[in-house]
Amino acid sequence: MEMKLDSIRAAEATLLLSTYERNPILFVGGEGVHLVDEQGNKYLDLLSGIGVNALGYGHPAIVNSLAEQSRKLIHTSNLYFHEGQAKLALRLTEMTGLDRVFFANSGTEAWEAAMKTARAYAGLRSSEGHTLGTKFLALENSFHGRTFGSVSTTHKEKYREPFAPVVPGVEFVRFNDVDDLQAKFSSDVCAVLVEVIQGEGGIRPISPEFLATARKLTQESGSLLVADEIQSGMGRTGKWCAYQHYDIQPDITTLAKPLAGGLPLGAMVCSEEAARAIHAGMHGTTFGGGPLACAVAIAVIDAMRQEDLLVHINDVGGYFKETLRALASRQAVITDIRGMGLMLAAELNSADMAKLVVAKMLQRHILINRTSETVLRFLPPYILGRGDVDTTIAALDEILTEQKATAPEATSTMSSYQKRN
Repeated sequence: MEMKLDSIRAAEATLLLSTYERNPILFVGGEGVHLVDEQGNKYLDLLSGIGVNALGYGHPAIVNSLAEQSRKLIHTSNLYFHEGQAKLALRLTEMTGLDRVFFANSGTEAWEAAMKTARAYAGLRSSEGHTLGTKFLALENSFHGRTFGSVSTTHKEKYREPFAPVVPGVEFVRFNDVDDLQAKFSSDVCAVLVEVIQGEGGIRPISPEFLATARKLTQESGSLLVADEIQSGMGRTGKWCAYQHYDIQPDITTLAKPLAGGLPLGAMVCSEEAARAIHAGMHGTTFGGGPLACAVAIAVIDAMRQEDLLVHINDVGGYFKETLRALASRQAVITDIRGMGLMLAAELNSADMAKLVVAKMLQRHILINRTSETVLRFLPPYILGRGDVDTTIAALDEILTEQKATAPEATSTMSSYQKRN
């Protein structure tokens, strides 16, 4: 009997824009940290929909909030009030230490709102007699999204070049290079844009010195520090926002991926000072912050608090990182272990090897992905257990040992690399 996957693949080949290289699996359900395919096979999900499914699959908080809110109200538009936005905004301001929220549909839209707010604030300050330009400083290896503004601040050429010319007024600073940041910063800059941990760029944490310098420069000039927490925020690193590990407060941050537990929702959160630049009619959205998405996001945050998931993330994330380091000590092909909480990476010395490992893990029904060519990325649901970590490490160890036995010369060339934090 023909599987549903075959007919779906055939239909997509003629009907959809060719934007994705999908794996040949049809998922039909999920439970906890596992996805289930059409044949009933379970897959340990260490990617969680690219960092989205924070509470895994079938969590009662999400299921119940979806059912309850969908019976009451799904959409009204932002021309009217509903109960969810202020309740959710209060939670987000408490989490971030910032003051005001704009709701969008996605991370890239939240980033667009942040960029527009920064430009508008520069215009406001200039009208008040201060000197601020319109230039953005972004970082090399950054990824902020795929809309025109977001992709203009995304460093990798493969994302920008097909759509050139992109939005002007962006200059890139070498990642964690304080001297380069200081050399490129001027009164022409309206904002410094950072990912506190670069996700697509390979799970690379920003250095304390670099972030502190960015904060100092922007405060002195009156420009803004904007932190992209779309992948690293909402508790993924063991704190609500990754910048909280540094004790540095940005002027604007953006949240999305896990915010509504699988429903599309993004948020730009900013200081009262930055919010002065935006007034009615300057920006908006039809769907952003709708009743259903807000209700689910509230349920996600409340469940995280009730279940002490930040504590759990630190515990299991620390164990995961420790076991990855132990694996690296046995497998010379692993050149670095990075990340915080449940946002982790193992870098390999070969792009081909990284690609092979992802495929071999899939054969063992464990889902991970590869980013920045050589980096194995782990973004599991927050409910991941230590036993799931043990299963993952055992599979990785087995795969790498098998490859070492068949091609030892390919896996021994980087044995002297330091396994950094």
